[in-house]
Amino acid sequence: MSSIKLVSLMVLASLATGQAWSQTALMKQAQGLFKPIPANAPPLPGNAATPAKVELGKMLYFEPRLSESHAISCNSCHMVGMGGVDLQETSLGHRWQHGGRNAPTVYNAVFDVAQFWDGRAKDLEQQAGGPLVNPVEMDTTEAHVVEQLKGIPGYAAVFAKAYPAVSDPITFDNVRKAIALFEATLITPNAPFDRYLKGNEKALDANQKEGLALFINKGCAACHNGINVGGGMYAPFGVVERPGADILPPGDKGRFAVTKTASDEYVFRVPSLRNIALTAPYFHTGKVWDLRQAVAIMGSSQLGAKLSDEEVGKIEVFLGTLTGDQPKVTLPTLPPSVATTPRPKP
Repeated sequence: MSSIKLVSLMVLASLATGQAWSQTALMKQAQGLFKPIPANAPPLPGNAATPAKVELGKMLYFEPRLSESHAISCNSCHMVGMGGVDLQETSLGHRWQHGGRNAPTVYNAVFDVAQFWDGRAKDLEQQAGGPLVNPVEMDTTEAHVVEQLKGIPGYAAVFAKAYPAVSDPITFDNVRKAIALFEATLITPNAPFDRYLKGNEKALDANQKEGLALFINKGCAACHNGINVGGGMYAPFGVVERPGADILPPGDKGRFAVTKTASDEYVFRVPSLRNIALTAPYFHTGKVWDLRQAVAIMGSSQLGAKLSDEEVGKIEVFLGTLTGDQPKVTLPTLPPSVATTPRPKP
C-alpha cells in the first residue's frame, strides 16, 4: 500500500472519530497535492502585460466582427459571467455548425499545461488564434482579421497605445497576444478550498473535508491535482472501463490526432475541476449534465471503483468548494463600423 493511500485511510478513519490530529494530517496532505489560485494573473512568457494590452485584449475578446459573420466572438463560447463556458454540449459556430467537442472553460486556463482537449495549442496565445480561422467556428483568415480591424478606424489608436514601439501594430500576432493577456486575467481565486490550502481550517466544513479525503483516497487526485485540480497532464479516458459510445465516441481519438502516436488514442488533457459546479455539461462530448453522474463515471472508468451514492455525494460536496471569486469584467465599448468597414458574410 502506498504511503499516500495509507495516510488517506488514516485520515478517513480519524475524521469519523473526530480526532483533532487528523485535521492537520488532511490539510498537510492536501497542501502537498494542490496549490491555491493566486490573487493576480500570472505573467505570460514572451508576452509582457500592460494595462493597454489587456484592455485591447478585452475588446477583441468581445468583438464579433472578428468572425466572418460578425455574429460570433470569443465570449460566445466562453462566456464571462457563466463560468467561462457556453452551457452547450458543443458550441454553435459559423452557419450554425456544431463544434466537435465541448468548449472548455476559459477561467484559470492560464494554469493548464496546454489548451484544447487534445493539447494542440501550447498556450493561450496559440489557442486565441485557433477559433478565428477554424471554418466551423469563426471562419475567417489571418489576413481578413487584419483587414477587418484596419477597416474599423477606432482600433488604430487602441492598437497604437498597446504597441507604441511599432509602426504597424495591427497584426494577427498582436491580436492573439492581446487576447491571451486578457484571458490570463480570468482567474477565480479565494475559493473555500483555496482558503483551506492557505491554512484556514474552518474554510471547509466536516462534510467537505470527508469529500476531500475520499477524493484523495480513491485516487482522483492522481490526475486532478496541482493549482487547477487538473489541467496539468494527459490521461486516457477509460483506463479501467470505457464508458458508452455517447460519452466516448470511437471516432474521436483525442490526442492521437495531434501526435499520431498509437498510445495517445483516446487520451485527453485532464480537465481542471476549478468551478466545476458551474460548467456543466461535462466531458469532451458534453453528454453528462449531472455532476454526480460525472463523478460516478470517473470512478468506474478511471479508477475501477464503484462509488456508493454516499461517497459520490461527499465528493460532489467537496467539488463545490472549488468555486472561486468570479471575474468582474466591465463590458468594453467597441469602436463603430463605417461605410468602408468590411461587411459580414453569411
